[in-house]
Amino acid sequence: MRARLVDAVLLIKLSLRWQLGRRMWLAPVLALGWPAYHALSLLAGWRDGRFTAAEAQNLLIGLPLIVLAIGLGVGIIAGEIEQRTLEVTYTVPGGARRVWVAKLIAAALPLLAAGVLLAVITAAFFTSYPLLALYGAVQGAAFYLVLSMGLGALLKSEITAALLAAVVLFLNGLIGGFGEIQRRWSPLFNPLGFTEADSSELLAWTIQNRIGVALLIFALVALSCVRADRREQLLRI
Repeated sequence: MRARLVDAVLLIKLSLRWQLGRRMWLAPVLALGWPAYHALSLLAGWRDGRFTAAEAQNLLIGLPLIVLAIGLGVGIIAGEIEQRTLEVTYTVPGGARRVWVAKLIAAALPLLAAGVLLAVITAAFFTSYPLLALYGAVQGAAFYLVLSMGLGALLKSEITAALLAAVVLFLNGLIGGFGEIQRRWSPLFNPLGFTEADSSELLAWTIQNRIGVALLIFALVALSCVRADRREQLLRI
């Protein structure tokens, strides 16, 4: 059991190195450019008024996490295809699915690190917010991480998958009025966006959303692995 755990940790470490290289610590730091821009907008007077707690989840924390998630997700499977290393992946003991899961976990690590940094900076310099807002931001990023992974496996191109994921993000924002309208089915559902709602009803909506999106994320991971297991289709150019 201990040997298997050590092997799993080593595989995740190698996957992280493969995707981000030696400067893997730069990925979370890049997300800090977003709060830096907002700090500049406040100092320069480009924005009227301070940020509210409702803006913490998706605007201050979630958006840079989602952009980072899409960038990391498209390379999990499509990166192997474009770098012509996919055939080697299918020879790994335990099956290729073991590699995809390890790469997905490895991609989630800098995402979580960036989430923590953004959460601390947001609370320290912009606005206070409940801890559940951080979970909502991470949930949205996790959804787009696995979505972009699946699109990469389906389209076999990192650029095309990233563009389509960006289109999905834009449509999600458009349907939700870019934060003005909260949809219970949306991975970006923000309970703090409701100004007038019964507390018990709002709690029920939030639980429904969190459970539903979690199940959807697991379903997308399963479908992506099923698609990636079709060796002949992925190797066909």
